[in-house]
Amino acid sequence: MKETKAHILVVDDELSMRQFLELLLTKEGYAVTCAENGQQAIKLLDGGFYDLLLCDIRLGDISGIDVLRKAKAIHPNAIVIMISAYATAENAVQAMNDGAFDYLPKPFNNNELKQTIAKALKLRTLTDEKKSIDVELKRNLHFDMIVGNSPRMEHIFEIIRQIAKTKTSVLISGESGTGKELIARAIHQESDRKNNPFVVINCGSIPETLIESEFFGYKKGAFTGAASDKKGLFEAADTGTIFLDEIGELNLPMQVKLLRVVQERVFKPVGGNEDISVDIRILAATNKRLEEEVIAGRFREDLFYRINVVEIKVPPLRDRKGDIRSLAQHFLDKYSRRAGKEITKISSYAVDLLEKYNFPGNIRELENLIERSVALSTTNIILPDSLSLSIHKRRWIEGLKNRRFDLDDVAAGVALDSILEEIERAYLEKAMQCSGGNRNAAADLLGISLRSFRYRASKLCIDNDSD
Repeated sequence: MKETKAHILVVDDELSMRQFLELLLTKEGYAVTCAENGQQAIKLLDGGFYDLLLCDIRLGDISGIDVLRKAKAIHPNAIVIMISAYATAENAVQAMNDGAFDYLPKPFNNNELKQTIAKALKLRTLTDEKKSIDVELKRNLHFDMIVGNSPRMEHIFEIIRQIAKTKTSVLISGESGTGKELIARAIHQESDRKNNPFVVINCGSIPETLIESEFFGYKKGAFTGAASDKKGLFEAADTGTIFLDEIGELNLPMQVKLLRVVQERVFKPVGGNEDISVDIRILAATNKRLEEEVIAGRFREDLFYRINVVEIKVPPLRDRKGDIRSLAQHFLDKYSRRAGKEITKISSYAVDLLEKYNFPGNIRELENLIERSVALSTTNIILPDSLSLSIHKRRWIEGLKNRRFDLDDVAAGVALDSILEEIERAYLEKAMQCSGGNRNAAADLLGISLRSFRYRASKLCIDNDSD
């Protein structure tokens, strides 16, 4: 039996729910007292202090909101979590405005409830809560710019620390919106060049006819309109770092010219005869698989090996869902300050909704979603209904949540391989989540060998490197 951690008062007019919550919370080591209605709960509160109040909105006699207000009047530092099978945005907003720590709709996920209670018990006042959020954000903020503590991100942070002080060229690969530029900026900020220029070039955004002059500059009279000498971006980056974003978009002739700069750190301006030498560190990024581009003849093999001395693979957001809560809070703070609003937190149920979505647009999509939610929110907390999720995203999430496999569907025809793949993927990803990214532990949870786990993960393109 676990040592008692706290005393919880459960208020619910349904006997079965009281019994369930008492059993669940007692197993967690809490001392539990139950009240069958609001008046009984108020009498218990008058007679003593409870570390946390878990209260239904609809009770047999008075409203759970009334119990919440009375609890706050008797014990201002009381921690209250509201639950309800009749969840509405209005109820949630009212509860939060009256001092509730969180609001969970029934039926709730047991682990979510336990996590919410554990977190709530660490916080005693709204001031403490804000301090705790700030401390948590600082703990999750690395190099003053990157949010996350998932195992794969911790591995990347360690690589950054190891290579930052060197002159080694680095290739940062990953899907669009994963934060490749932030990784590059972190490398620069941790290097001895941090007080010198950091020049960003998006190789895919410059027209082919202008890219050479943008890179290397030009001399007066080099072409029509060249009325004076112009310094290029490589020269502007001298003594600092240059970041070639989406380097896979460069055409082959430009790759040839770039190769010389990477090898010798010299180049000629357009229309010039003399070499210009620069002291630069070159970082590059791509959302393409450059190895495949080399095989297809679209990217030079010699340039690939020159820029890919060290490769950092940035995981998509769907593979680091443990970071979604801290990322969402980071963007909430950023955009609520910018909008002049006091929106302090995201409800646990709203975070749960975000964690169920796969974010094909990665961190950039999450940031845009939070920015829209802040702009449209009329409350001081982001609730599920406050999230500006498009209709198709909500349907995707609800479809995942309500997925049922009905044998009667066989009569109309089913895609058995797809169904089995969906089940297998869900179990593997959940096991990795529960094991903190450790494949050995995940395999044990599923009752299979590590070799079998690796085979299944590889087959489903689930890329997890931690053992």
